[in-house]
Amino acid sequence: MPDTAGADVAVIIPARNEQLRIAATVTAATALSSLVVVVDDASLDQTAHRAREAGALVVSRRRSHGKAAAMMTGAQAVAEFEGRNSPPSPRHLLFLDADLEQTASEAGKLVTPVREGSADMTIAMLPAQKTADGGHGLVVRLARSGVAYLTGFRPAQPLSGMRCISRPAFDAVQPLARGWGMETALIEVFSVTFS
Repeated sequence: MPDTAGADVAVIIPARNEQLRIAATVTAATALSSLVVVVDDASLDQTAHRAREAGALVVSRRRSHGKAAAMMTGAQAVAEFEGRNSPPSPRHLLFLDADLEQTASEAGKLVTPVREGSADMTIAMLPAQKTADGGHGLVVRLARSGVAYLTGFRPAQPLSGMRCISRPAFDAVQPLARGWGMETALIEVFSVTFS
């Protein structure tokens, strides 16, 4: 895997009640970026404390506002950090799920196409997940079909939380849709706006 650590990407990890896994995720993410931001979305456990101990910049929310709001909060925290530290250009944003633990380091593969300018957004391909009732599979199929219907593009992983987005592209698609719709809407907007 190419070296992706550095100052041109920031990792943002929305987290809620992930005290058992957040430290390992943050530790792995520090190999990808010199700036790891955890947005603690009103956790009722030690998520914020353990993330901070692992080296993350932590932004805590008193009330849960969901993943999309946490992503926007994380991006704002990165912008504020950059305002204080004057980087040469805005950082790309690498969003990771809080429960990845050591596998978070694999997300470095998402950075290279965005860094090189060959993509505005990359999305991680996840292994097939087994569900007892097939419920998540149904949601993925519906999201995939909806994006295909609206844009003609049929994404393999429309709901993956692991994605890298250039900062100008992220800023262009604000505000983000709520809930699961956020991942799907990002793909739809990118397919139309940036194609």
